[in-house]
Amino acid sequence: MTHPRAQLNPAFTNPLRFSLMATLAGVTEISFKQAREYLQTTDSTLSKHASALEELGYVAVKKSFIGKKPTTRLAMSKQGERAWQDHLAALRAIAL
Repeated sequence: MTHPRAQLNPAFTNPLRFSLMATLAGVTEISFKQAREYLQTTDSTLSKHASALEELGYVAVKKSFIGKKPTTRLAMSKQGERAWQDHLAALRAIAL
């Protein structure tokens, strides 16, 4: 039997990515600005990590306009939800 740490998702070992996924797990979607402020990070850092999670299929990045103003919204994808739940299950198994 392998140790539960083998089930941890390496995409979530970065503290900001972990925090972003935890934030997205609690909402349907969130604006980029709200996520940046909540996570207390910079635009460039959040963009980098959100893009990495988007490439893995875990986060959906939705860009649109409100009038002439561009806006970006973040949401957890179904694939991201499954990966997040698996990661949390591995953490629980390690902690028990």
